[in-house]
Amino acid sequence: MRTLLLCLLLVVAKASWADVPAARVNGVEIGVMRLERYFSEYLEAQGRALTSIRNPTLYKRLRDQALDELIDKELLWQEAQRKGIDISNEQVSAHIGEIEAAFGSPALFERQLAQAGFDRAEYADYTRHEMAAQQVYAQLSAVEAPSEAEVRAFYLANRQRLQAMQNQSDNPSVIPEQGLDLARATLTGQLQAQARQSVRHRLRESATVEIAD
Repeated sequence: MRTLLLCLLLVVAKASWADVPAARVNGVEIGVMRLERYFSEYLEAQGRALTSIRNPTLYKRLRDQALDELIDKELLWQEAQRKGIDISNEQVSAHIGEIEAAFGSPALFERQLAQAGFDRAEYADYTRHEMAAQQVYAQLSAVEAPSEAEVRAFYLANRQRLQAMQNQSDNPSVIPEQGLDLARATLTGQLQAQARQSVRHRLRESATVEIAD
């Protein structure tokens, strides 16, 4: 009985969420229903199930993190619009086709869309926004490849950690090629992470973000 009542309350709650904003980003509303959709994706990406979260504090923290990411996505979509980035219908259809093929069944894909609160037109629009946001994010956070001198300096400064990752010799006079490859990949990853953080920070600084209580 308790489970049934909870389900009924959720149905009523979701119906009342339709016009309720969770946040506004430069005047554009992020509705609670949109947040709930993304929260499910966010948890799934972390290997979590909503029903497994029984701690209210943890639930709120994770939901706030999901909203934070959603705000960044909205800012990136708005930036993509300002830059005139256009995702064609063909690109959207091809991307959705790949996702649908992964399900192995059109009927199963349709059920998953319905459960997530989408129809095909809404999901196409959602996909277009996502693809445009990802494209502008990649453009804004692109970094130059580190020079050989920078890679060698990074290797020497982080030699013990990098050697532990590959169980290499601790002879400081020898820098094996695979050690340099790992140093290059690690340094590039750090530079890219810093660039992405800088992009998010810059977009937030120039935006007006209001989060509902």
